[in-house]
Amino acid sequence: MISNPEDTKKRNALKSIVRALHHPNYRLFFCGQSISLIGTWMQRVALGWLIYRLTDSALLLGVVGFASQFPTFLVAPFAGVLADRWNRHRILLYTQALAMVQALILSALVLSDAVRVWHVVALSIILGLINAFDMPTRQSFMVEMIEDRNDLGNAIALNSSMVNGARLFGPTLAGILIAVTGEGICFLLNGLSYLAVILSLLAMKITLKPPQAKRSRVFQQLLEGFRYAADFQPIRAILLMLSLISLVGMPYIVLMPVFARDILHGGPDAFGYLMGCSGVGALAGALYLASRKSVVGLGKMIPISAAIFGLGLGVFSFSQSFVLSLLLMTLTGFGQMILLATGNTLLQTIVEDDKRGRVMSFFTMSIFGMTPIGSLLAGALAGKIGAPLTVFIGGMACLGGAAFFARGLPSLRKNIRPIYVRQGILPEIAVGIQTATELTLAERNSRAKPEND
Repeated sequence: MISNPEDTKKRNALKSIVRALHHPNYRLFFCGQSISLIGTWMQRVALGWLIYRLTDSALLLGVVGFASQFPTFLVAPFAGVLADRWNRHRILLYTQALAMVQALILSALVLSDAVRVWHVVALSIILGLINAFDMPTRQSFMVEMIEDRNDLGNAIALNSSMVNGARLFGPTLAGILIAVTGEGICFLLNGLSYLAVILSLLAMKITLKPPQAKRSRVFQQLLEGFRYAADFQPIRAILLMLSLISLVGMPYIVLMPVFARDILHGGPDAFGYLMGCSGVGALAGALYLASRKSVVGLGKMIPISAAIFGLGLGVFSFSQSFVLSLLLMTLTGFGQMILLATGNTLLQTIVEDDKRGRVMSFFTMSIFGMTPIGSLLAGALAGKIGAPLTVFIGGMACLGGAAFFARGLPSLRKNIRPIYVRQGILPEIAVGIQTATELTLAERNSRAKPEND
């Protein structure tokens, strides 16, 4: 039987997209997280609908969003230091178990009809504290699951596709369940879904690497991490860009119930479809990144994706057509995912290993720390000028940030190139630099010789 070259090419392309799954520990992680994250997205959608049903307040939507994520802003830097010092595998087991308990308590309160707004706010703060430790640890643990560093970028892209595959199914399922049974079942299913990731972590067989952090105090290591991120221009620029987008763009999510019910005149199912379409776009973006064979050229994707995200939000803010809104949510999700996954990949490839936990904690702060501040501001602003104008302003700010970042791209490439050369990502440039260096040294020596004589 003669193999069809076209079929062979497609199989090779598919293998390239999922090559990180050849690592057994990452494969376990991927399967467990895929189940757990569906529950996570169900809880996010159910939480927003629950608050809006109880209060009819856009401001309180922002308050709950703030409560669930602001602890990350305060605690994540310290969590990053601990991730560089402690056993990351064990930290993840603890955080996942605690998050499961939080979801089950919330479920019990809602199903017993005893839930009050202050319960939701308090439990959201607790989850924010748990996530403050979980997120930077999970990001830095990625390296310990991937034996071949060349597959790290693919693993990050697959991780993003996993998150957004769940984002596709979770909100849609939540919208249907809320309409049929209420929000409590969504919280219950989320709590049970954590068992999948806990079991996958327990099944891993990994050789734990000793922490690379120095025996200095926590505050000293924290300051060292801040100085490292602030002094190295590529890391600083990426983190600032992500911070801006998270502050002014991401808060559109907390205002989705307002658009679904009051502007598009739908119910919880419409809310779920809007969030699901955002997940479709994000999944497409993640799969595109997974198909890339190299991180070379990723830098330009940051301003392009930020511009797509901002433009999508700007047009969506004035849409009164449900179909058009679904399409715009798809576009917005695509831009958002490309931006976040690209920023993550670039940071992971240029950061020094002994500072990985701390830098990834700053990455967590940039996204999950700034978003709650933006959610609070967006909720307050929407109460004054309306949700559409609030989202439009955020979209235009994202476009401005994209233009500013694009201006600095040549300088960023200049700073990142030596790192890629050292890692062998740009071997042909490495040869060129070596030859140029040798010629420069020879020229200096020839000029210095008469003076020495």
